[in-house]
Amino acid sequence: VTNVQVLRILLSIGPTETAHFQIWHDKAGAAVSTPIAPLTDPKNPTLMFPDLNSPPFGGENFQTNLIMPEPCPFLSRKFPVCSIIRPTKTEGAAMGAVKALTADGLFIGQSPAFFEVLRDLAADADAARRECEAE
Repeated sequence: VTNVQVLRILLSIGPTETAHFQIWHDKAGAAVSTPIAPLTDPKNPTLMFPDLNSPPFGGENFQTNLIMPEPCPFLSRKFPVCSIIRPTKTEGAAMGAVKALTADGLFIGQSPAFFEVLRDLAADADAARRECEAE
């Protein structure tokens, strides 16, 4: 794709196709519940699929019959109860990701040198511009 507007549209469609896969995946996930589960592999008795609807699992996070995307509270709890497809805006995206992941504690224990390299990579990514021949 050489047209930036077309690329952004296609990138927005991608999550929709992912949701279509998720529908299949979630329905297949229902197999890991009663009456089939718990299920032990007859050739490998150490491989067991638990009933995800029973303790210690269960509840909303393990609901095996989900068929559509769920809200994303990790993006913002202020969003309405609906599935979210992320925007494709790119300005400052890399540095924003670094800041958010750092604030979430993902990089706890990393050295100052790690953060310097991470910030440099993010700055380079944010400064990058797409190079292609115009149509």
